[in-house]
Amino acid sequence: MAAAAVCSSTALPLARPAGADQLSSVQAQANALEAKIQQTGSEISALSQQYDAAQYHLGQIQDQVSKTQAAIVKTKQKVAADKASLRHAAIESYVTTGTTANSNPLFDSNTRDYAAKAQYGQVAAGKLSTAVANLTNSKDRLDAQQAQLQTQRSAAQSATASAANAVQRAQVLQQQQNSNLSQVKGQIATLIDQKRAADAAAATVAARQAIAQAKADSSSPGSSPPIPVPPSSGGIGGAAVAAAESQIGVPYVWGASSPSSGFDCSGLTMWAYAQVGISLPHYSGAQMSGSTPVPISALEAGDLLFYGPGGSEHVAMYVGGGMMIEAPRAGSTVHISPMRLGSGFVGARRP
Repeated sequence: MAAAAVCSSTALPLARPAGADQLSSVQAQANALEAKIQQTGSEISALSQQYDAAQYHLGQIQDQVSKTQAAIVKTKQKVAADKASLRHAAIESYVTTGTTANSNPLFDSNTRDYAAKAQYGQVAAGKLSTAVANLTNSKDRLDAQQAQLQTQRSAAQSATASAANAVQRAQVLQQQQNSNLSQVKGQIATLIDQKRAADAAAATVAARQAIAQAKADSSSPGSSPPIPVPPSSGGIGGAAVAAAESQIGVPYVWGASSPSSGFDCSGLTMWAYAQVGISLPHYSGAQMSGSTPVPISALEAGDLLFYGPGGSEHVAMYVGGGMMIEAPRAGSTVHISPMRLGSGFVGARRP
């Protein structure tokens, strides 16, 4: 299981291609755009808080306007009631007693009653007059307060609209920045694809040259005795390759070994050979130790390629033409890639 986990670390460093400077430049643009997007996001957050504050302030002012309007209604009702009461008192006084009788002691039979009535009338009339004046002043103050609140409400509504517009402008800016970033990332993806294609082509050429050189060395006079070539796997190896290729695009999943759940490196080779009736363990090191060595000069489709001490780090399957199929690392899928014969490669085996 530990060996399956380290399959993701077997990719070899790639040489820096001629277009690396261009890739670095575009990547720098992407980094700058991401920084701007992050800054714009912070600004949007701050502007949103300003908008919330403006909304809150507007709500408070509208509350005050409503209360003031309610107070004005009550004031008007009280003023109207007091005016009606005063009018009724005046008419009642004139009709029942007469203004002359109340204003001349000659027409009153009791001098003391007349004085009390006169004094009461003066007090009542004075109180009513004062009440009407006070209520009128209160109404004027409330009208002025309402006008002031209306002005404040208009200012608050304007501030709220301005804050909302600022948030919308920042969001539009961020959308544009995201669009620009997507374009730059598209350029990066294109450059990376070009780089990978160039590296893959170079690796393929190198692998084919290495195989050709190995064949030449094994047949040249005076060379060391070659590794005994095991019997050809014939159609079995090709059938195993076909099975593996049917899983191209299936995601890498650590510890998995089926089309439904995914594959890790040894899970793919184990499953592919199981389709042709050959049982392999689910561990790259055990697959290496249980298979027959094959010299590079004698590679056939279906031979297994091992990496790391004792094959403990990674296993892939040779498909021919200097290419291999593998499930290399987390985040990748089953795919065909150039055979790697550099650092980490420890040999080929035939099941």
